Amino acid sequence: MSHLHNTLAPELPDPLDLTHHLSRSTRAREASSVKEFYKYFAIPGIGQLAGGLPNDKYFPYDTLEAKVAHPNRWKPSSPNDPVDPPTDKPASASKSKDGPSAARLLVPHDSGNPDPLKMIDLKSALQYGTAQGYPSLYSFIRQFTRENLHPAVPYKGGPEVILTCGSTDGFSKTIQALSDEWSAEHDPVNERPGLLVEEYCYMNAVQTAKPRGLNIVPVAMDEEGMLAEGKGGLRDVLENWDFSRGRRPHLMYTVTIGQNPTSGTLSVARRTELYALCVKYDIVIIEDDPYWYIQFPSSSASSKAPKPNKGSGFEFLDSLIPSYLSLDYQGRVVRLDTFSKTMAPGCRLGWITAQPALIERILRITETSTQQPSGFVQAMVAELIMGPQSSSDPGRGGAADGSGWKVDGWVRWLEGLRGNYERRMDAMCNVLSDGKHLIRARRRNLSAQAADEDEWTIVETTKIYDFVRPLGGMFVWVRFDFSTHPLRWQVPAARLSQALWVLWTRKPYLCLVAPGRMFAATEEIARKDAFNCFRLCFAACPAEEVKAISQRFVDGAQAFWRIKSKERIDELLGEDAEMGSVVGGDASLALLTGMC
Repeated sequence: MSHLHNTLAPELPDPLDLTHHLSRSTRAREASSVKEFYKYFAIPGIGQLAGGLPNDKYFPYDTLEAKVAHPNRWKPSSPNDPVDPPTDKPASASKSKDGPSAARLLVPHDSGNPDPLKMIDLKSALQYGTAQGYPSLYSFIRQFTRENLHPAVPYKGGPEVILTCGSTDGFSKTIQALSDEWSAEHDPVNERPGLLVEEYCYMNAVQTAKPRGLNIVPVAMDEEGMLAEGKGGLRDVLENWDFSRGRRPHLMYTVTIGQNPTSGTLSVARRTELYALCVKYDIVIIEDDPYWYIQFPSSSASSKAPKPNKGSGFEFLDSLIPSYLSLDYQGRVVRLDTFSKTMAPGCRLGWITAQPALIERILRITETSTQQPSGFVQAMVAELIMGPQSSSDPGRGGAADGSGWKVDGWVRWLEGLRGNYERRMDAMCNVLSDGKHLIRARRRNLSAQAADEDEWTIVETTKIYDFVRPLGGMFVWVRFDFSTHPLRWQVPAARLSQALWVLWTRKPYLCLVAPGRMFAATEEIARKDAFNCFRLCFAACPAEEVKAISQRFVDGAQAFWRIKSKERIDELLGEDAEMGSVVGGDASLALLTGMC
Protein backbone atom coordinates (compact mmCIF):
# COMPACT_ATOMS: atom_id res chain seq x y z
CA MET A 1 0.00 0.00 0.00
CA SER A 2 2.99 2.31 0.46
CA HIS A 3 3.22 2.88 -3.30
CA LEU A 4 -0.44 3.90 -3.42
CA HIS A 5 0.23 6.54 -0.78
CA ASN A 6 3.21 7.73 -2.82
CA THR A 7 0.97 8.35 -5.85
CA LEU A 8 -1.31 10.56 -3.74
CA ALA A 9 1.45 12.40 -1.88
CA PRO A 10 2.30 15.98 -2.90
CA GLU A 11 5.92 14.98 -3.51
CA LEU A 12 5.93 12.49 -6.36
CA PRO A 13 8.82 10.06 -6.90
CA ASP A 14 11.33 10.52 -9.70
CA PRO A 15 10.85 8.06 -12.57
CA LEU A 16 13.10 5.02 -12.29
CA ASP A 17 16.41 4.99 -14.12
CA LEU A 18 15.88 2.40 -16.88
CA THR A 19 19.15 2.91 -18.74
CA HIS A 20 20.13 -0.70 -17.96
CA HIS A 21 17.39 -1.74 -20.40
CA LEU A 22 18.68 0.42 -23.27
CA SER A 23 20.26 -1.33 -26.22
CA ARG A 24 23.97 -0.83 -26.83
CA SER A 25 23.36 1.26 -29.94
CA THR A 26 20.80 3.44 -28.16
CA ARG A 27 23.13 4.13 -25.25
CA ALA A 28 25.81 5.17 -27.71
CA ARG A 29 23.67 7.63 -29.65
CA GLU A 30 24.45 11.34 -29.49
CA ALA A 31 22.37 14.34 -30.46
CA SER A 32 22.42 15.14 -34.17
CA SER A 33 24.91 17.93 -34.75
CA VAL A 34 22.82 19.22 -37.65
CA LYS A 35 19.55 19.19 -35.69
CA GLU A 36 21.15 21.22 -32.90
CA PHE A 37 21.23 24.19 -35.28
CA TYR A 38 17.45 24.21 -35.73
CA LYS A 39 16.76 25.98 -32.44
CA TYR A 40 18.73 28.97 -33.72
CA PHE A 41 16.71 29.27 -36.92
CA ALA A 42 13.85 30.89 -35.00
CA ILE A 43 15.93 33.86 -33.78
CA PRO A 44 14.28 36.95 -35.33
CA GLY A 45 16.38 38.57 -38.05
CA ILE A 46 19.14 35.98 -38.07
CA GLY A 47 20.88 35.48 -41.42
CA GLN A 48 20.59 31.83 -42.42
CA LEU A 49 23.84 30.60 -43.95
CA ALA A 50 24.41 27.46 -41.86
CA GLY A 51 21.76 24.90 -42.77
CA GLY A 52 21.31 23.11 -46.07
CA LEU A 53 17.66 24.05 -46.35
CA PRO A 54 16.01 24.53 -49.77
CA ASN A 55 14.30 27.86 -50.30
CA ASP A 56 10.61 27.64 -49.36
CA LYS A 57 9.67 29.99 -52.25
CA TYR A 58 10.53 27.14 -54.60
CA PHE A 59 8.10 24.67 -53.03
CA PRO A 60 5.43 23.92 -55.69
CA TYR A 61 2.60 24.07 -53.14
CA ASP A 62 1.06 27.48 -52.48
CA THR A 63 -1.66 26.22 -50.13
CA LEU A 64 -3.27 23.01 -48.92
CA GLU A 65 -7.05 23.00 -48.89
CA ALA A 66 -9.68 20.44 -47.93
CA LYS A 67 -13.32 20.14 -47.06
CA VAL A 68 -13.41 18.82 -43.48
CA ALA A 69 -16.00 17.70 -40.95
CA HIS A 70 -17.27 19.78 -38.11
CA PRO A 71 -16.47 18.09 -34.80
CA ASN A 72 -20.14 17.42 -34.09
CA ARG A 73 -20.71 15.46 -37.32
CA TRP A 74 -21.47 12.18 -35.52
CA LYS A 75 -23.91 11.52 -32.70
CA PRO A 76 -22.34 10.46 -29.40
CA SER A 77 -23.62 7.60 -27.31
CA SER A 78 -24.43 8.04 -23.65
CA PRO A 79 -24.05 5.48 -20.86
CA ASN A 80 -27.55 6.42 -19.73
CA ASP A 81 -29.30 6.47 -23.10
CA PRO A 82 -30.48 3.52 -25.19
CA VAL A 83 -28.25 2.74 -28.16
CA ASP A 84 -29.67 4.21 -31.35
CA PRO A 85 -29.87 2.26 -34.61
CA PRO A 86 -26.62 2.41 -36.61
CA THR A 87 -26.29 5.46 -38.82
CA ASP A 88 -23.59 7.21 -40.77
CA LYS A 89 -25.75 10.29 -41.27
CA PRO A 90 -24.21 13.43 -39.76
CA ALA A 91 -25.76 14.38 -36.45
CA SER A 92 -25.87 17.96 -37.69
CA ALA A 93 -28.07 16.94 -40.62
CA SER A 94 -30.98 16.33 -38.26
CA LYS A 95 -32.46 19.74 -37.42
CA SER A 96 -29.05 21.07 -36.41
CA LYS A 97 -28.60 24.73 -35.59
CA ASP A 98 -24.88 24.48 -36.21
CA GLY A 99 -24.94 25.19 -39.93
CA PRO A 100 -23.26 23.04 -42.61
CA SER A 101 -21.67 19.75 -41.55
CA ALA A 102 -18.37 20.59 -43.28
CA ALA A 103 -15.87 23.43 -43.24
CA ARG A 104 -13.20 24.64 -45.67
CA LEU A 105 -9.72 24.11 -44.28
CA LEU A 106 -6.77 26.09 -45.59
CA VAL A 107 -3.10 25.81 -44.75
CA PRO A 108 -1.41 28.93 -46.17
CA HIS A 109 2.09 29.13 -47.56
CA ASP A 110 3.02 31.72 -44.93
CA SER A 111 0.99 32.28 -41.77
CA GLY A 112 2.87 35.46 -40.95
CA ASN A 113 3.41 34.19 -37.40
CA PRO A 114 7.04 34.29 -36.20
CA ASP A 115 6.46 32.02 -33.17
CA PRO A 116 7.29 28.38 -34.14
CA LEU A 117 4.76 27.09 -31.60
CA LYS A 118 1.98 29.05 -33.32
CA MET A 119 3.19 28.77 -36.90
CA ILE A 120 1.06 26.55 -39.16
CA ASP A 121 2.05 27.02 -42.77
CA LEU A 122 3.75 25.27 -45.67
CA LYS A 123 7.01 27.20 -45.56
CA SER A 124 7.70 25.61 -42.16
CA ALA A 125 5.81 22.30 -42.41
CA LEU A 126 7.45 21.29 -45.71
CA GLN A 127 10.92 22.31 -44.57
CA TYR A 128 13.35 20.12 -42.64
CA GLY A 129 12.20 20.09 -39.03
CA THR A 130 12.86 18.85 -35.54
CA ALA A 131 12.62 15.13 -34.86
CA GLN A 132 10.16 15.54 -31.99
CA GLY A 133 7.55 16.76 -34.49
CA TYR A 134 6.17 19.91 -36.10
CA PRO A 135 6.49 22.43 -33.25
CA SER A 136 2.90 23.69 -33.20
CA LEU A 137 1.37 20.20 -33.40
CA TYR A 138 3.92 18.78 -30.97
CA SER A 139 3.04 21.53 -28.50
CA PHE A 140 -0.70 20.81 -28.81
CA ILE A 141 -0.30 17.03 -28.42
CA ARG A 142 2.07 17.42 -25.48
CA GLN A 143 -0.36 19.72 -23.66
CA PHE A 144 -3.39 17.57 -24.51
CA THR A 145 -1.58 14.43 -23.32
CA ARG A 146 -0.36 15.90 -20.04
CA GLU A 147 -3.42 17.96 -19.11
CA ASN A 148 -6.35 16.04 -20.58
CA LEU A 149 -5.49 12.44 -21.45
CA HIS A 150 -3.20 11.59 -18.54
CA PRO A 151 -3.37 14.48 -16.06
CA ALA A 152 -2.27 12.45 -13.02
CA VAL A 153 0.78 10.41 -14.03
CA PRO A 154 2.32 9.67 -10.61
CA TYR A 155 5.97 10.55 -11.12
CA LYS A 156 7.76 13.86 -10.77
CA GLY A 157 7.63 16.13 -13.78
CA GLY A 158 5.22 13.91 -15.70
CA PRO A 159 5.76 12.31 -19.11
CA GLU A 160 7.14 13.65 -22.37
CA VAL A 161 5.95 12.93 -25.91
CA ILE A 162 7.45 12.53 -29.36
CA LEU A 163 5.52 12.33 -32.63
CA THR A 164 5.77 9.18 -34.74
CA CYS A 165 4.70 7.88 -38.14
CA GLY A 166 1.96 5.86 -36.44
CA SER A 167 2.04 3.24 -33.69
CA THR A 168 3.89 0.67 -35.80
CA ASP A 169 6.72 3.16 -36.18
CA GLY A 170 6.53 3.97 -32.47
CA PHE A 171 6.73 0.30 -31.52
CA SER A 172 9.66 -0.30 -33.86
CA LYS A 173 11.63 2.56 -32.31
CA THR A 174 10.75 1.45 -28.78
CA ILE A 175 11.94 -2.09 -29.46
CA GLN A 176 15.11 -0.71 -31.04
CA ALA A 177 15.72 1.48 -27.99
CA LEU A 178 15.09 -1.22 -25.39
CA SER A 179 16.52 -4.43 -26.86
CA ASP A 180 19.73 -5.58 -28.49
CA GLU A 181 19.57 -7.69 -31.60
CA TRP A 182 20.33 -11.33 -30.88
CA SER A 183 21.52 -14.08 -33.21
CA ALA A 184 21.80 -17.78 -32.42
CA GLU A 185 24.91 -17.89 -34.61
CA HIS A 186 26.83 -15.21 -32.74
CA ASP A 187 25.36 -14.58 -29.29
CA PRO A 188 25.10 -16.69 -26.11
CA VAL A 189 21.60 -17.85 -25.26
CA ASN A 190 21.71 -16.19 -21.83
CA GLU A 191 21.72 -12.80 -23.59
CA ARG A 192 18.61 -13.46 -25.65
CA PRO A 193 15.92 -10.86 -24.83
CA GLY A 194 12.22 -11.66 -24.66
CA LEU A 195 8.90 -9.96 -25.37
CA LEU A 196 5.79 -10.86 -23.38
CA VAL A 197 2.57 -10.72 -25.43
CA GLU A 198 -1.04 -11.86 -25.13
CA GLU A 199 -1.46 -15.39 -26.50
CA TYR A 200 -3.54 -13.84 -29.29
CA CYS A 201 -2.04 -10.53 -30.33
CA TYR A 202 -1.41 -7.93 -33.02
CA MET A 203 1.00 -9.81 -35.24
CA ASN A 204 2.85 -6.79 -36.65
CA ALA A 205 4.40 -6.42 -33.19
CA VAL A 206 5.56 -10.03 -33.24
CA GLN A 207 6.86 -9.66 -36.77
CA THR A 208 8.83 -6.58 -35.71
CA ALA A 209 10.42 -8.30 -32.72
CA LYS A 210 11.14 -11.75 -34.15
CA PRO A 211 13.77 -10.72 -36.72
CA ARG A 212 15.69 -9.01 -33.90
CA GLY A 213 15.98 -12.41 -32.24
CA LEU A 214 13.59 -11.78 -29.36
CA ASN A 215 11.82 -14.68 -27.70
CA ILE A 216 8.07 -14.28 -28.20
CA VAL A 217 6.55 -15.29 -24.87
CA PRO A 218 2.75 -15.70 -24.79
CA VAL A 219 0.75 -15.01 -21.63
CA ALA A 220 -2.66 -16.60 -21.08
CA MET A 221 -5.81 -14.49 -21.49
CA ASP A 222 -9.42 -14.36 -20.41
CA GLU A 223 -12.24 -12.16 -21.68
CA GLU A 224 -10.56 -9.05 -20.16
CA GLY A 225 -7.15 -9.69 -21.65
CA MET A 226 -3.80 -10.72 -20.18
CA LEU A 227 -3.98 -12.77 -16.97
CA ALA A 228 -1.90 -11.87 -13.94
CA GLU A 229 -2.54 -15.07 -11.99
CA GLY A 230 -3.31 -18.71 -12.73
CA LYS A 231 -1.88 -21.21 -15.17
CA GLY A 232 -0.09 -19.42 -17.98
CA GLY A 233 -0.65 -16.01 -16.37
CA LEU A 234 2.11 -13.43 -16.05
CA ARG A 235 3.23 -14.55 -12.58
CA ASP A 236 3.35 -18.18 -13.67
CA VAL A 237 5.40 -17.34 -16.78
CA LEU A 238 7.91 -15.19 -14.89
CA GLU A 239 8.30 -17.29 -11.74
CA ASN A 240 8.84 -20.46 -13.73
CA TRP A 241 10.98 -19.00 -16.48
CA ASP A 242 13.21 -21.49 -18.26
CA PHE A 243 16.58 -19.73 -18.53
CA SER A 244 17.73 -22.18 -21.17
CA ARG A 245 15.50 -20.13 -23.53
CA GLY A 246 17.30 -16.86 -22.74
CA ARG A 247 16.95 -13.97 -20.33
CA ARG A 248 13.73 -13.57 -18.44
CA PRO A 249 11.69 -11.18 -20.64
CA HIS A 250 12.09 -7.50 -19.78
CA LEU A 251 9.52 -6.12 -22.27
CA MET A 252 5.75 -6.55 -22.43
CA TYR A 253 3.62 -5.55 -25.44
CA THR A 254 -0.08 -5.21 -24.76
CA VAL A 255 -3.26 -3.73 -26.25
CA THR A 256 -5.50 -3.05 -23.26
CA ILE A 257 -8.70 -1.58 -24.74
CA GLY A 258 -10.59 -3.48 -27.44
CA GLN A 259 -7.62 -5.82 -27.70
CA ASN A 260 -6.75 -6.87 -31.23
CA PRO A 261 -8.02 -9.51 -31.97
CA THR A 262 -10.02 -10.64 -28.90
CA SER A 263 -11.67 -7.27 -28.10
CA GLY A 264 -10.84 -7.66 -24.39
CA THR A 265 -10.65 -4.59 -22.14
CA LEU A 266 -8.47 -4.66 -19.02
CA SER A 267 -10.01 -3.39 -15.80
CA VAL A 268 -8.07 -1.09 -13.49
CA ALA A 269 -7.89 -3.92 -10.94
CA ARG A 270 -6.24 -6.25 -13.47
CA ARG A 271 -3.86 -3.50 -14.60
CA THR A 272 -2.83 -2.96 -11.00
CA GLU A 273 -2.00 -6.65 -10.59
CA LEU A 274 -0.02 -6.78 -13.82
CA TYR A 275 1.83 -3.55 -13.06
CA ALA A 276 2.90 -4.88 -9.65
CA LEU A 277 4.41 -7.96 -11.33
CA CYS A 278 6.20 -5.75 -13.85
CA VAL A 279 7.69 -3.78 -10.96
CA LYS A 280 8.79 -7.00 -9.23
CA TYR A 281 10.45 -8.42 -12.35
CA ASP A 282 11.66 -5.10 -13.82
CA ILE A 283 9.58 -5.19 -17.01
CA VAL A 284 8.92 -2.23 -19.32
CA ILE A 285 5.27 -2.09 -20.44
CA ILE A 286 4.66 -1.07 -24.06
CA GLU A 287 0.99 -0.07 -24.06
CA ASP A 288 -0.42 0.18 -27.58
CA ASP A 289 -3.83 1.83 -27.35
CA PRO A 290 -5.28 2.72 -30.76
CA TYR A 291 -8.83 2.00 -29.55
CA TRP A 292 -8.72 3.83 -26.20
CA TYR A 293 -11.39 6.37 -27.19
CA ILE A 294 -13.67 3.63 -28.53
CA GLN A 295 -15.02 2.24 -25.24
CA PHE A 296 -18.63 1.08 -25.12
CA PRO A 297 -20.72 1.95 -22.05
CA SER A 298 -23.72 0.01 -23.37
CA SER A 299 -21.84 -3.30 -23.17
CA SER A 300 -21.57 -3.20 -19.39
CA ALA A 301 -23.38 -0.60 -17.37
CA SER A 302 -21.67 -1.93 -14.22
CA SER A 303 -18.14 -1.62 -15.65
CA LYS A 304 -17.40 2.04 -15.18
CA ALA A 305 -14.02 3.72 -14.94
CA PRO A 306 -13.09 4.81 -11.42
CA LYS A 307 -13.27 8.51 -10.70
CA PRO A 308 -9.83 9.95 -11.54
CA ASN A 309 -7.69 11.60 -8.87
CA LYS A 310 -7.36 14.58 -11.20
CA GLY A 311 -9.97 15.26 -13.85
CA SER A 312 -9.30 15.87 -17.54
CA GLY A 313 -11.83 18.67 -17.79
CA PHE A 314 -14.03 16.50 -20.02
CA GLU A 315 -16.69 14.08 -18.83
CA PHE A 316 -16.11 11.84 -21.84
CA LEU A 317 -12.38 11.41 -21.17
CA ASP A 318 -12.97 10.88 -17.45
CA SER A 319 -15.47 8.11 -18.28
CA LEU A 320 -12.79 6.02 -20.03
CA ILE A 321 -10.83 3.27 -18.32
CA PRO A 322 -7.48 4.95 -17.68
CA SER A 323 -4.13 4.08 -19.21
CA TYR A 324 -1.36 2.17 -17.46
CA LEU A 325 0.22 5.63 -17.16
CA SER A 326 -2.24 6.40 -14.34
CA LEU A 327 -0.53 3.68 -12.25
CA ASP A 328 3.01 4.28 -13.44
CA TYR A 329 4.83 5.64 -10.38
CA GLN A 330 8.12 4.19 -11.65
CA GLY A 331 8.04 5.46 -15.24
CA ARG A 332 8.16 2.01 -16.83
CA VAL A 333 5.23 2.51 -19.24
CA VAL A 334 5.78 3.47 -22.88
CA ARG A 335 2.42 4.33 -24.40
CA LEU A 336 1.73 4.35 -28.15
CA ASP A 337 -1.07 6.52 -29.54
CA THR A 338 -2.15 7.00 -33.14
CA PHE A 339 -4.43 9.08 -35.36
CA SER A 340 -5.09 5.97 -37.47
CA LYS A 341 -8.41 5.16 -35.79
CA THR A 342 -9.47 8.73 -34.99
CA MET A 343 -8.63 10.43 -38.31
CA ALA A 344 -7.28 8.07 -40.99
CA PRO A 345 -4.67 5.28 -41.18
CA GLY A 346 -3.04 6.94 -44.18
CA CYS A 347 -2.04 9.90 -42.02
CA ARG A 348 0.75 7.72 -40.56
CA LEU A 349 0.81 9.97 -37.51
CA GLY A 350 0.92 9.16 -33.82
CA TRP A 351 2.93 9.80 -30.70
CA ILE A 352 4.78 8.07 -27.86
CA THR A 353 4.27 9.04 -24.22
CA ALA A 354 6.87 7.97 -21.66
CA GLN A 355 9.27 9.24 -19.02
CA PRO A 356 11.55 12.02 -20.36
CA ALA A 357 14.78 9.97 -20.31
CA LEU A 358 13.28 7.29 -22.61
CA ILE A 359 11.74 9.87 -24.94
CA GLU A 360 15.14 11.56 -25.26
CA ARG A 361 16.72 8.27 -26.37
CA ILE A 362 13.91 7.62 -28.88
CA LEU A 363 14.40 11.17 -30.14
CA ARG A 364 18.02 10.29 -30.93
CA ILE A 365 16.84 7.26 -32.94
CA THR A 366 14.32 9.41 -34.80
CA GLU A 367 16.95 12.01 -35.75
CA THR A 368 18.78 9.45 -37.90
CA SER A 369 15.76 7.51 -39.22
CA THR A 370 12.33 8.97 -40.03
CA GLN A 371 13.29 12.44 -38.66
CA GLN A 372 9.65 13.46 -38.32
CA PRO A 373 6.23 12.54 -39.77
CA SER A 374 5.05 13.99 -43.07
CA GLY A 375 4.92 17.77 -43.06
CA PHE A 376 1.77 17.73 -45.22
CA VAL A 377 -0.07 15.60 -42.67
CA GLN A 378 1.18 17.46 -39.62
CA ALA A 379 0.17 20.83 -41.11
CA MET A 380 -3.31 19.59 -42.03
CA VAL A 381 -3.91 18.07 -38.60
CA ALA A 382 -2.54 21.14 -36.81
CA GLU A 383 -4.71 23.51 -38.86
CA LEU A 384 -7.79 21.33 -38.39
CA ILE A 385 -7.52 21.24 -34.59
CA MET A 386 -5.63 24.42 -33.71
CA GLY A 387 -6.68 26.75 -36.52
CA PRO A 388 -5.04 30.10 -37.33
CA GLN A 389 -3.14 31.52 -34.38
CA SER A 390 -3.57 35.26 -35.08
CA SER A 391 -6.06 37.61 -36.71
CA SER A 392 -3.67 38.20 -39.62
CA ASP A 393 -3.11 34.47 -40.26
CA PRO A 394 -4.75 33.64 -43.64
CA GLY A 395 -5.29 29.99 -42.65
CA ARG A 396 -8.65 28.41 -41.89
CA GLY A 397 -9.28 25.66 -39.36
CA GLY A 398 -11.95 22.98 -39.01
CA ALA A 399 -14.62 25.00 -37.20
CA ALA A 400 -17.52 26.71 -38.95
CA ASP A 401 -16.07 30.18 -38.31
CA GLY A 402 -12.63 29.27 -39.66
CA SER A 403 -11.03 28.75 -36.27
CA GLY A 404 -9.79 25.34 -35.20
CA TRP A 405 -11.67 22.58 -33.44
CA LYS A 406 -9.65 23.28 -30.28
CA VAL A 407 -9.48 20.75 -27.46
CA ASP A 408 -13.23 20.68 -26.82
CA GLY A 409 -13.96 20.13 -30.53
CA TRP A 410 -11.38 17.33 -30.74
CA VAL A 411 -12.93 15.61 -27.71
CA ARG A 412 -16.41 16.06 -29.24
CA TRP A 413 -15.15 14.40 -32.45
CA LEU A 414 -13.81 11.46 -30.46
CA GLU A 415 -17.09 11.13 -28.60
CA GLY A 416 -19.02 11.07 -31.87
CA LEU A 417 -16.73 8.40 -33.33
CA ARG A 418 -17.29 6.27 -30.24
CA GLY A 419 -21.03 6.62 -30.71
CA ASN A 420 -20.94 5.44 -34.33
CA TYR A 421 -18.72 2.45 -33.61
CA GLU A 422 -20.84 1.51 -30.61
CA ARG A 423 -23.98 1.45 -32.73
CA ARG A 424 -22.21 -0.79 -35.28
CA MET A 425 -20.99 -3.11 -32.54
CA ASP A 426 -24.46 -3.36 -31.08
CA ALA A 427 -26.02 -4.17 -34.47
CA MET A 428 -23.52 -6.97 -35.14
CA CYS A 429 -23.67 -8.45 -31.66
CA ASN A 430 -27.46 -8.59 -31.65
CA VAL A 431 -27.41 -10.66 -34.85
CA LEU A 432 -24.65 -12.93 -33.55
CA SER A 433 -26.45 -13.44 -30.26
CA ASP A 434 -29.66 -14.51 -32.02
CA GLY A 435 -27.84 -17.01 -34.23
CA LYS A 436 -25.38 -18.85 -32.00
CA HIS A 437 -27.71 -21.81 -31.43
CA LEU A 438 -28.71 -24.27 -34.14
CA ILE A 439 -32.32 -25.36 -33.58
CA ARG A 440 -33.57 -28.67 -34.91
CA ALA A 441 -37.13 -29.95 -34.60
CA ARG A 442 -38.15 -33.57 -35.24
CA ARG A 443 -41.20 -35.73 -34.52
CA ARG A 444 -41.03 -38.81 -32.35
CA ASN A 445 -43.50 -41.72 -31.96
CA LEU A 446 -44.09 -42.94 -28.43
CA SER A 447 -44.96 -46.41 -29.74
CA ALA A 448 -44.97 -48.23 -33.01
CA GLN A 449 -48.78 -48.25 -33.03
CA ALA A 450 -49.11 -44.62 -31.89
CA ALA A 451 -51.76 -42.46 -33.45
CA ASP A 452 -50.99 -39.00 -34.66
CA GLU A 453 -51.97 -37.53 -31.32
CA ASP A 454 -49.28 -39.67 -29.64
CA GLU A 455 -46.48 -38.05 -31.64
CA TRP A 456 -44.30 -35.40 -30.03
CA THR A 457 -42.16 -32.68 -31.55
CA ILE A 458 -38.68 -32.66 -30.02
CA VAL A 459 -36.68 -29.45 -30.27
CA GLU A 460 -32.91 -29.77 -29.98
CA THR A 461 -30.62 -26.78 -29.61
CA THR A 462 -26.89 -26.87 -30.22
CA LYS A 463 -24.62 -23.97 -29.38
CA ILE A 464 -22.23 -23.70 -32.29
CA TYR A 465 -20.31 -20.62 -31.20
CA ASP A 466 -20.07 -18.03 -28.45
CA PHE A 467 -18.62 -14.55 -27.99
CA VAL A 468 -18.33 -11.77 -25.43
CA ARG A 469 -19.86 -8.43 -26.30
CA PRO A 470 -16.85 -6.09 -26.53
CA LEU A 471 -16.30 -3.20 -24.12
CA GLY A 472 -14.26 -1.37 -26.73
CA GLY A 473 -12.41 -1.53 -30.04
CA MET A 474 -13.52 -2.61 -33.51
CA PHE A 475 -13.74 -6.39 -33.24
CA VAL A 476 -15.84 -9.30 -32.06
CA TRP A 477 -13.95 -12.51 -31.24
CA VAL A 478 -16.10 -15.54 -32.01
CA ARG A 479 -15.14 -18.94 -30.62
CA PHE A 480 -16.68 -22.04 -32.26
CA ASP A 481 -17.27 -25.42 -30.66
CA PHE A 482 -16.44 -27.94 -33.38
CA SER A 483 -17.05 -30.79 -30.92
CA THR A 484 -20.77 -30.27 -31.62
CA HIS A 485 -20.44 -30.65 -35.41
CA PRO A 486 -22.01 -33.80 -36.94
CA LEU A 487 -18.68 -34.74 -38.59
CA ARG A 488 -16.53 -34.24 -35.46
CA TRP A 489 -15.56 -37.94 -35.37
CA GLN A 490 -14.59 -38.07 -39.04
CA VAL A 491 -12.92 -34.71 -39.72
CA PRO A 492 -10.34 -32.99 -37.48
CA ALA A 493 -11.52 -29.71 -35.97
CA ALA A 494 -8.81 -27.69 -37.71
CA ARG A 495 -9.96 -29.05 -41.07
CA LEU A 496 -13.59 -28.27 -40.26
CA SER A 497 -12.55 -24.74 -39.35
CA GLN A 498 -10.84 -24.19 -42.66
CA ALA A 499 -13.81 -25.59 -44.58
CA LEU A 500 -16.16 -23.27 -42.68
CA TRP A 501 -13.97 -20.29 -43.59
CA VAL A 502 -14.13 -21.30 -47.25
CA LEU A 503 -17.92 -21.70 -47.12
CA TRP A 504 -18.30 -18.13 -45.87
CA THR A 505 -16.51 -16.85 -48.96
CA ARG A 506 -18.96 -18.61 -51.31
CA LYS A 507 -22.43 -17.56 -52.41
CA PRO A 508 -24.86 -16.86 -50.84
CA TYR A 509 -22.82 -15.98 -47.73
CA LEU A 510 -19.97 -13.92 -49.21
CA CYS A 511 -18.33 -12.65 -46.05
CA LEU A 512 -14.63 -12.54 -45.24
CA VAL A 513 -13.52 -13.00 -41.64
CA ALA A 514 -10.07 -13.21 -40.10
CA PRO A 515 -9.09 -16.70 -38.91
CA GLY A 516 -7.67 -16.97 -35.40
CA ARG A 517 -4.44 -18.48 -36.69
CA MET A 518 -3.41 -15.05 -37.97
CA PHE A 519 -3.15 -13.78 -34.40
CA ALA A 520 -1.66 -16.76 -32.55
CA ALA A 521 1.53 -15.63 -30.81
CA THR A 522 3.22 -19.01 -31.36
CA GLU A 523 2.84 -21.97 -33.67
CA GLU A 524 1.82 -24.10 -30.70
CA ILE A 525 -1.18 -21.86 -29.96
CA ALA A 526 -2.09 -21.89 -33.65
CA ARG A 527 -1.97 -25.67 -33.72
CA LYS A 528 -3.84 -26.34 -30.44
CA ASP A 529 -6.55 -23.69 -30.31
CA ALA A 530 -6.54 -20.92 -32.92
CA PHE A 531 -8.66 -22.86 -35.42
CA ASN A 532 -11.61 -22.46 -33.04
CA CYS A 533 -11.60 -18.66 -33.34
CA PHE A 534 -12.47 -15.99 -35.87
CA ARG A 535 -12.23 -12.22 -35.64
CA LEU A 536 -15.03 -10.07 -37.06
CA CYS A 537 -14.54 -6.34 -37.66
CA PHE A 538 -17.66 -4.18 -37.59
CA ALA A 539 -15.82 -0.95 -38.45
CA ALA A 540 -15.10 -1.03 -42.17
CA CYS A 541 -18.28 -2.17 -43.94
CA PRO A 542 -21.04 0.35 -44.71
CA ALA A 543 -23.24 0.99 -41.66
CA GLU A 544 -26.42 -0.06 -43.46
CA GLU A 545 -24.84 -3.44 -44.29
CA VAL A 546 -23.56 -4.42 -40.81
CA LYS A 547 -26.70 -6.39 -39.94
CA ALA A 548 -26.96 -8.06 -43.35
CA ILE A 549 -23.32 -9.16 -43.46
CA SER A 550 -23.51 -10.37 -39.85
CA GLN A 551 -26.60 -12.38 -40.77
CA ARG A 552 -24.75 -13.96 -43.70
CA PHE A 553 -22.02 -14.98 -41.27
CA VAL A 554 -24.63 -16.60 -39.00
CA ASP A 555 -26.42 -18.26 -41.91
CA GLY A 556 -23.14 -19.69 -43.18
CA ALA A 557 -22.26 -21.10 -39.76
CA GLN A 558 -25.68 -22.69 -39.35
CA ALA A 559 -25.55 -24.14 -42.86
CA PHE A 560 -22.13 -25.60 -42.12
CA TRP A 561 -23.48 -27.41 -39.05
CA ARG A 562 -26.06 -29.06 -41.28
CA ILE A 563 -23.37 -30.64 -43.46
CA LYS A 564 -23.25 -34.39 -42.76
CA SER A 565 -21.14 -35.48 -45.71
CA LYS A 566 -17.36 -35.69 -45.38
CA GLU A 567 -17.20 -35.41 -49.16
CA ARG A 568 -18.71 -31.93 -48.96
CA ILE A 569 -15.90 -30.87 -46.61
CA ASP A 570 -13.33 -32.28 -49.03
CA GLU A 571 -15.04 -30.47 -51.88
CA LEU A 572 -14.85 -27.10 -50.09
CA LEU A 573 -11.20 -27.55 -49.26
CA GLY A 574 -10.47 -28.67 -52.79
CA GLU A 575 -12.04 -25.49 -54.17
CA ASP A 576 -9.91 -23.47 -51.78
CA ALA A 577 -6.74 -25.27 -52.88
CA GLU A 578 -7.51 -24.47 -56.51
CA MET A 579 -7.82 -20.76 -55.68
CA GLY A 580 -4.68 -20.76 -53.54
CA SER A 581 -5.27 -21.12 -49.81
CA VAL A 582 -5.49 -17.92 -47.85
CA VAL A 583 -6.32 -19.26 -44.41
CA GLY A 584 -2.84 -20.60 -43.74
CA GLY A 585 -1.02 -17.65 -45.23
CA ASP A 586 -0.73 -14.78 -42.80
CA ALA A 587 1.07 -12.58 -45.34
CA SER A 588 -1.86 -12.82 -47.74
CA LEU A 589 -4.18 -11.52 -45.02
CA ALA A 590 -1.88 -8.84 -43.65
CA LEU A 591 -4.35 -6.08 -44.41
CA LEU A 592 -6.96 -7.78 -42.23
CA THR A 593 -4.92 -7.62 -39.02
CA GLY A 594 -5.82 -4.02 -38.24
CA MET A 595 -2.67 -1.96 -38.72
CA CYS A 596 -1.76 0.74 -36.24
